Amino acid sequence: MKTKAAVLHGVNEDWKIEEVELGDPVAGEVQVRLVSSGLCHSDHHLRTGQSPAPMPVVGGHEGAGIVTKVGEGVTRFAEGDHVVTAFIPACGVCEPCSRGAQNICDEGAGLLTGLSISDKTHRVTLNGQGLTQMCLLGTFSPYITVNQASLVKIEDDIPLQQAALLGCGIATGWGSASEIGGTRVGDTVVVVGIGGVGINSVQGAKASGARHVVAVDPVKFKRDMAEKLGATHTFESMEQAIPAIGEMTWGKMANTVVLTVGEMKGEYIAPALAMTAKGGQVVVVGMGDFQAMDVQMNLFDLTLMQKRVQGAIFGGAGPRTQVPKLLNEYRAGQLNLADLVTQTYRLEDINKAYDDMLEGNNIRGMVVFDETDW
Repeated sequence: MKTKAAVLHGVNEDWKIEEVELGDPVAGEVQVRLVSSGLCHSDHHLRTGQSPAPMPVVGGHEGAGIVTKVGEGVTRFAEGDHVVTAFIPACGVCEPCSRGAQNICDEGAGLLTGLSISDKTHRVTLNGQGLTQMCLLGTFSPYITVNQASLVKIEDDIPLQQAALLGCGIATGWGSASEIGGTRVGDTVVVVGIGGVGINSVQGAKASGARHVVAVDPVKFKRDMAEKLGATHTFESMEQAIPAIGEMTWGKMANTVVLTVGEMKGEYIAPALAMTAKGGQVVVVGMGDFQAMDVQMNLFDLTLMQKRVQGAIFGGAGPRTQVPKLLNEYRAGQLNLADLVTQTYRLEDINKAYDDMLEGNNIRGMVVFDETDW
């Protein structure tokens, strides 16, 4: 079928709206009509060249919609099901999945290859040329054809438009504080970078019982949103936050520091460790340039204070366990979905949407699809 998509043809170019050809589902695949797609900073890393992917590429990896077709052998989904995309596929049978680590499923090795899990071919083409689907999804399009390993079924009562954020921003942020971050009642948690991921680290830390939830961001609008969704203290920079954290914790410092900045740099680790307590950890969530190798830290402090620097993807939890859990948090009033999307856009306005993100105007922008797109 023919549909439209936001396609990136080269590094430092604008997204271009193209008419593309979308293939029907083959064995193990599902076609979905999307209601919305979140605008994550990770897709901007394609544009800057900091994340390597074969061009051209259809962006987008946060989506929610309704199943329209299923391929041979699909048992998890049926036409009419409501689903959320998971930017990390979970096959359920590889070694990491079998030990409960779905967020590092072996199928993740193909995230930026452009080749489908099912048959290692392209499902989206433009003038006969295969296109990469970001994270095997490509949600900057009103329709997607993807492997069933990349979808999670949700209940029909969940608002689909907002549910799209469960596939990346919410799960990644929440889990970085509550799952891999291990926040316990009475802890002090610092979240650096209050965007679509960091705001949910704030929510996750609050729900886990943290006594102090400290949000750090240079943009006042984002600090205000952090306070609305659970932050007890806010600061413009890590340097400003360090002495205040020492005072509020009687010198113990933070149990967990979560780095959810849009562009991760090695120079951020040292001040993050300075905010970290003995035996505490820095959870690195933000993505950096794939070629970056330099990190600044005090190794004397790292050893003697028994601190940890921990990487995290999808919040350290599998999509099929985390998404249902987060929906229960939503029903219990612990997860605020309504305030996460600060602006919505048409797909044709995607370049303006990313300008707004870079200028700090959004917590999370979102592309919304309707009858004119389908």
